[in-house]
Amino acid sequence: MKRRDFIQKTSIASLAAGTTLATPSIAKANTQFKWKMVTAWPKNFPGLGTNANLLAKMITEMSGGRIKVKVYGAKELVPAFEVFDAVSKGTAEMGHSGAYYWKGKSEATQFFSAVPFGLTAQEMNAWLYYGGGMELWRELYKPFGIIPAATGNSGVQMAGWFNREINNINDLKGLKMRIPGLGGEVLRRAGGTTVNIPGGELFTSLQSGALDATEWVGPYNDLAFGFYKVAKYYYYPGWHEPGSTMEALINEKAFNELPKDLQACVLTACKAANMDMISEYTARNNQALNTLINKHKVKVLPLPDDVLRKLKQLSDEVVLELANKDPMSKKIYDSVSQFRTQVIQWGDISELAFLKARSL
Repeated sequence: MKRRDFIQKTSIASLAAGTTLATPSIAKANTQFKWKMVTAWPKNFPGLGTNANLLAKMITEMSGGRIKVKVYGAKELVPAFEVFDAVSKGTAEMGHSGAYYWKGKSEATQFFSAVPFGLTAQEMNAWLYYGGGMELWRELYKPFGIIPAATGNSGVQMAGWFNREINNINDLKGLKMRIPGLGGEVLRRAGGTTVNIPGGELFTSLQSGALDATEWVGPYNDLAFGFYKVAKYYYYPGWHEPGSTMEALINEKAFNELPKDLQACVLTACKAANMDMISEYTARNNQALNTLINKHKVKVLPLPDDVLRKLKQLSDEVVLELANKDPMSKKIYDSVSQFRTQVIQWGDISELAFLKARSL
C-alpha cells in the first residue's frame, strides 16, 4: 500500500512538473511508420509487381496499420536499376528486385538470385533458411546499410524467346540477347552479345530487331508481355535461372527504428510472400503455357543436349572464376557448392526419381 501511494504521489508530481511518463518503448510502440517500397518491375506486373503489392499489404495488415507501405513501380520514384541505391541511401525504406542486378556493387550478389545449373526454388530456400545462405547474404549487404530477405521465387524459368532456331552451339554466335547475371556471361563466352535492359523495354526491342532473343521469366509473365507476337521460338529449360529468388531490400536504419514486434512483422511477411510467389507461378505457368501453345500456336522447343552440355561447361568456368575474385565470393561459393552437392544426392532419389516414375 505504501509503495502504491509513493507511485501515485510521484506520478502526480511528475505531471505537475510537465514530465511525460511514457517510456521510450511505449512511445515507439505507438508510432506510425510510413515506408516507401521501390521496385524493379512495372507497376502491378503479374507475379513480380503483384508480389511487391502483396508484401506491402501483409506488412501493413500484420502491423495493425502501424507500418504503412506504399509501392512504387519502376520509374515512378526511381528507375528499375536504381532500386538498390535508393534503399541504401534511405530514399526508400524498402525495395523489391533481383540480386543479380547489383553485380556492379559486388559480383557476389549474383549467388543470391540464380546460378546457372544451380539450385531450384526449393533447394534455394533450403540453403537460405537452413544452410547458412541468409547469414552470408546479410553479411554481403551490410556495408551498404541494407538488410536482404527472400520474398519470392519464380521456379525454373524458360530459356527464352528467339527469332532463330537453335540447333547447335554455333547458332548462339552473334545472337543479341537480353539475359542478366551469370547467364549473360555464359552466353558471351558462347559467342553471343548480351544486353541488360528493364522488362518494360523488351517487347519493343524484339519488335525493332534491337534484340534477337530475350529471356524473361516463364509462360505466366511472358504471356502478359505478349512476346509471342514478336518472336517465333520459345525454348526450354531455363538453364540460366533454375530457381530465381526475388529480394526485399530493407534499409537497415529504418528497420532498426522499428520496435521488435514490427521487425518480426516485416521479416515474417517476407517469408510469407516468398512462399506465395512460387505457389502462384506453379499454378499460373500451367495455364499460360496452354494458352501460348493452343491459342497463339507458339513453337515450344527443347534446347539440344549438346547445346546444354556446352552451356554447362561454360557455366562451371564462369562460376568458378567468380568465386576466385575475392574472399567473400569464395566464402559464398564454398557454402552453396557444398550444399548443392549434398542436396543433389537426396534429390536424385526423391524428387528426380519420383518425377521419372510418374512419367512411366
